[in-house]
Amino acid sequence: MTSVLKYMSLLTTCSVFAALISIVWQAFLSLKQLNKLTSILTGLLAIESSLKKPLEAPKVAVGYGACTDLLLHATDFLNYTEELVKGIGPEFTVDEVNDKQELLQTFAYYFQNGAAAERIMPNTELFRELVQIAKSRHRDSVQWFLGGNAPLMSTRFHLEGANVLLGARVSHKLRRLVPAAIQIAGDEIPEDDIHLILEYKLGDTWGPLEAPRANRYILHSDQNNPHLNSVEHFGQALRSFQPRLLVISGIQMMDSYKFAPGVREARLEKVQEQITSQTSTTLQHFEMASYVEIELLQLLRQYILPYVDSLGMNEQELGNLQQVLTHGRTTLATDWNPRVATALDQMRAVFQILTQDFYRNVTGLPRRRLLTRMHVHTLAYQALLTVRDSQWERTQLAAAKAALIAHRHVCQTDMINPEAATLLLDDSFATTAQNKGTANRIQFNPQNPVPCWNETIAVNDQKSLPIEICVAPVLVCRVAKKTAGAGDNISAAALSQQL
Repeated sequence: MTSVLKYMSLLTTCSVFAALISIVWQAFLSLKQLNKLTSILTGLLAIESSLKKPLEAPKVAVGYGACTDLLLHATDFLNYTEELVKGIGPEFTVDEVNDKQELLQTFAYYFQNGAAAERIMPNTELFRELVQIAKSRHRDSVQWFLGGNAPLMSTRFHLEGANVLLGARVSHKLRRLVPAAIQIAGDEIPEDDIHLILEYKLGDTWGPLEAPRANRYILHSDQNNPHLNSVEHFGQALRSFQPRLLVISGIQMMDSYKFAPGVREARLEKVQEQITSQTSTTLQHFEMASYVEIELLQLLRQYILPYVDSLGMNEQELGNLQQVLTHGRTTLATDWNPRVATALDQMRAVFQILTQDFYRNVTGLPRRRLLTRMHVHTLAYQALLTVRDSQWERTQLAAAKAALIAHRHVCQTDMINPEAATLLLDDSFATTAQNKGTANRIQFNPQNPVPCWNETIAVNDQKSLPIEICVAPVLVCRVAKKTAGAGDNISAAALSQQL
C-alpha cells in the first residue's frame, strides 16, 4: 500500500511538473511570437515614416458613384435553414439573387469559403423588405457608413494628404459624411442607394458551417450607380482639375444589371473617352471588385484595361481576372489564403497577357497604355509589382503602407497593438510555384519586413520588361471590427505613397 501511495505521489508530481513545463513553454512561444510581431511592426512603421511630405498636395480624381452602407452581423440577420442550403457544392453559381432561397444559398457558399462577395438583387421590393427588417429588428446593432469604392478611396486619399475630386451623385444627407475638403462632381439626388453589408468574423458559425476568416457578403439593388450617372459631371470637372492620378472604380455595379441593348456599352465608351482624354502625365488606376458576369469582364478588357497604368485587386479578384484572360471563364470562391508563390504566378500571368495586348495593340486604337503596376492585397500579405524606371516609385514603401492600413482599418484603430495581431505569412516563401526546383526562396526577416527583388518578364520573343516585386506581411487583426471597405482603403493608401 505504501509503495502504491509513493507511486501515485510520484506520478502526481511528474504530472504537475509536466504541466508547468508546458505552461512555461507556451509562454516562451507566445513571448517569442510577440517579439517577432513587434519587430515587424517597428520595421513597417520605419518604412512608412521614411516618406517626406510633398510641398504640394497631389491631385487625385476618383470615380464613380456612392452609396450608404448598412452594416450588421451576418449570422444574426440570416436564419440558417438546412433544407435551403444543402447541396451547395464547388460548382454552385448564381449571378444574381432573386429570392430568399438564393440569398441563403449564395451566402452559405461564400461564408464557408471565407470569400468576399457582392451580389445584385433585382427584386427591389424584397430588398426594401430586408433593409426594413435590418432597421427594425436589429436597430440596436446596425451601423450606417459612407459607402462605395470611390467615396472610400477618396476619403483615404484625403487622409493621406491628397487634394481629391470625387465623381458621384449623393444626397444632402450623405454629403455630410464626406470630408468637406473633398470636391464632389455630380448633382444632388434625393435618396442614396443602400448596400446591405453582412459581416462575419473568423470562427463564426452558421448552422454546421464555420467561417475560416473574417469577411463580408454585400447585397444591393442600386438604381443610380449602375448607370454611372456622374460620368458627365466628373468629366467637366476633370478638365480644370488636371489630376496627377485618376482612379476608376465602381464599374462592378453594372454586373448582372438589366440594361437595354447597347446601353451598358455606351456608358463604358463614355468612361473610355474620359480615360483616354487625360494627358500622359496623369497616372490611371483601375480598382477591381467582385465580378461574376463574364460579358462585363470581357467589356472591361475592351474598354478599360488597355488604357490604365495600374490595377488593384484582392486574391479572389486576381484569380477571376486570370481565368477570364486565359480561359474565358469566371471563377467563384478561390483559396482565401493563397500562398505567395501562387499569387505571384497569377500576377505575372495577368501582367504578361495585358502587356502582350499592348505590344500587339489588339484593338488597333491609339492612346493605349502599358500596364506598369499591379497591387494584390490578401489577408496575409500585400504584393506589389511595378515596372522598373516607370512613373511608379517607392514600391517597398507602398507595400508597407498597405500592410499597416489593412490592420488599422479592420481593427478600426490608429495605434497598432502587436498583442491584437497575428501573422499568417510563413518564415520563407518561394517566388514561384511553377518551377520548384529552380525557384528562389525569400527568407523573411522581421527586422527588414518588406523584401523586394528584381525580375524580368518576357512579353514576346523580342521584348522583355524589368520589374520589381515587393511583399509585405500583414499584421492580421485578431478580432475584426470592419472588413467592408478594407480593400479600398488599402489600395488608396498604397497609391498615395507612389505619387
